[in-house]
Amino acid sequence: MNVLLIGGAGGLMNHLILKMKKEGHRVYLLTGSRLEETSYQKVFEKYNFSYESASLPEIFESIQPDLTIFAGACDTNFTWKKEETEAVRYMAALTNILMGYVSRGSGRFVYISSDEVYGGDYPEDITEQAPPSSQRMKGMILAQGEEMCESCQKSTGRDILILRLDHLYVIPRNRREIRDICSRMCLEALEQGHILVPENDSFSLLYVTDAVELIYRAAVSREHKRVLYNISSQTEISRMELAGMIQRAMGEDGTAVIPKEGEKRRAVLSQALYESEFGSSFFCEVSVIVEKTAAQMKKNSYLFLTEAQRKPPLLERMKEKGGSLLKTLLPFVENLIAFIPFFMLNNRAVGSGYFSSLDFYLLYVLLFAIVYGQQQAMLSVVLAVAGYCFRQMYDRSGFDVLIDTNTYAWIAQLFILGLTVGYMRDQILRLKEESEQEKDFLTLQLTDIQDINSSNVRVKDALETQIVNQSDSVGKIYSITSALEHYSPEEVLFYAAEMLGRLLKSRDVAIYTVSNKVYARLFSATSKKARMLGYSIQYTQMGELYETLAAGKVFINRKMDERYPLMASAICENDEMQMILMVWDIPWERMTLGQANQLVVISALIQNAVLRAGRYLAALEHQRYVDGTPLLGTDAFTALVQAYVKAQKRGLTECTLLKIESGVKDQKETALLIAGSLRQSDYVGTMPDGSLYVLLSNTNRENAQFVIKRFEGLGLRLCIAEEAKA
Repeated sequence: MNVLLIGGAGGLMNHLILKMKKEGHRVYLLTGSRLEETSYQKVFEKYNFSYESASLPEIFESIQPDLTIFAGACDTNFTWKKEETEAVRYMAALTNILMGYVSRGSGRFVYISSDEVYGGDYPEDITEQAPPSSQRMKGMILAQGEEMCESCQKSTGRDILILRLDHLYVIPRNRREIRDICSRMCLEALEQGHILVPENDSFSLLYVTDAVELIYRAAVSREHKRVLYNISSQTEISRMELAGMIQRAMGEDGTAVIPKEGEKRRAVLSQALYESEFGSSFFCEVSVIVEKTAAQMKKNSYLFLTEAQRKPPLLERMKEKGGSLLKTLLPFVENLIAFIPFFMLNNRAVGSGYFSSLDFYLLYVLLFAIVYGQQQAMLSVVLAVAGYCFRQMYDRSGFDVLIDTNTYAWIAQLFILGLTVGYMRDQILRLKEESEQEKDFLTLQLTDIQDINSSNVRVKDALETQIVNQSDSVGKIYSITSALEHYSPEEVLFYAAEMLGRLLKSRDVAIYTVSNKVYARLFSATSKKARMLGYSIQYTQMGELYETLAAGKVFINRKMDERYPLMASAICENDEMQMILMVWDIPWERMTLGQANQLVVISALIQNAVLRAGRYLAALEHQRYVDGTPLLGTDAFTALVQAYVKAQKRGLTECTLLKIESGVKDQKETALLIAGSLRQSDYVGTMPDGSLYVLLSNTNRENAQFVIKRFEGLGLRLCIAEEAKA
């Protein structure tokens, strides 16, 4: 079936995905965020939409999930650091999800709540009837979420289930997944070296794999009597015992357990109601999982501690800071060092006939403008001006140098060259970085397009397989129902029931034929459960079922009323009901509009086969009955008996063949006499031995005794014939 999981990445969500895929379901995922901070397990299709998105109804309509599970209290998209803000977000998200499910969705909706709805001390295990009592914002919001789901179930009649988990804990992969009491105590030991523990606090821990198994069992159950169930291991443990387990796993030398005073608090959920409906279960050993969690968090502490808490050694910190400082100062040092040879070259070139026209300071500024940009070009200009002025003061005074216009022209030349080349170099680098970023963005977009394309290919292949090979495709349905043409006219309705069960994957199917405008009689059924209404029913008194069938619609037992089948359809001719098809056992996830439409198609194909058989028998009526009497001829009656006996051996009907041993004066007159005391579904005829027989349909040997006694009053002696024993 199609399963839609809603929630952020984490231990619970990943285990749910693995469980659903293991059981053969097609898993869809609504992440609740545009940006994923952690990875999920692979699913058939993933939707990165926020819970407030207006696209949620379209997502439900597109998937048409048979089962929807909202992580709720365990959703990692809600951090609950700022509880007031998160409370508003949470209620808005739940409201939008429920509205999308009710307006466009299908199947069952499961809401995950938690023990946090309770606060205080409970000497006895907390049952589902206990009202929420939490004083914390998160607990109150989760309780409101439960009330919203219950109210939605009552007002809409949709299949909504609330599962309240008792102190769920997981083995976290990083700091973001630390949300339960066990991992928080381990983190406290890593950060502070000790654990502060209230002395009078006890609860029950539920490991994530156990929770997933119990969630799955309830979620896929055919029916549930209540809306709310507790899920708990009911293995009580105190905080002191839990802290002791963590201390042993982390090492007693590095971790201390410090008791502190606190109010007495006990909160253990009762799972009795859940076990009474869905059965009990075995749970993981708490001490083993807790010690494994503590040991793993200690080993990979760098994943759980902040940068400030992960204090490296002093030497490493000095190296890190020194390296950063050296990297910053290196261009300035290079600039100062490179200035010395250029200063010397410029001094030598002043008195040279070959190099006097060559400006080495200009080359120096140009070099650093090209290599490092504007910042180092400015430093080079300052150093070059200082060197130039220093060399000029060998022959002239400083005042002469300052009032010389050639000096300012030369300085302006250096500044213009350095700033221009440095600016161009910086712009080129900026353009290069932007192009790299655009390249990375387009590469990411290309990756997304490839993922979308591969997803579309998977969907296309799945739909092609569904259309070509699926057992409920129109081609498959027709190929199966067309096999009815190979049966004799007397056998068509018997095997129609068997065929209907095969197509709808149901073991309990019954076909009733309408006797008159009030009663319908059972013709064939595939099981004892399918016969539970009896051999004759007053179908006009069946309330909603009759009203739906009379309106030409398929009846779907959404209220799970045990008095009625799960699905039923009527076959009509000339606006009059001729037959009623009832399906008693069908998986709840298949009780959909698509399945109802499929039943209509199957009914129409069965009707065609039945009508052909009926027309054939009507055309041969003068050959089958003797001189217009209710007496069937030998060939026709023998074929009818063989059809009933064969169907009885396959469990499709019950019948009894009675032989009239004495009291027969004239077979035609006797047949007329007997027919007046029989039902429309019973038959009178002769067999090859020449004797007169009565075939009682849907009658066992015990009930046949009443018929035998009734005919004794008419002067006829009957006995059960061996041919009908099966």
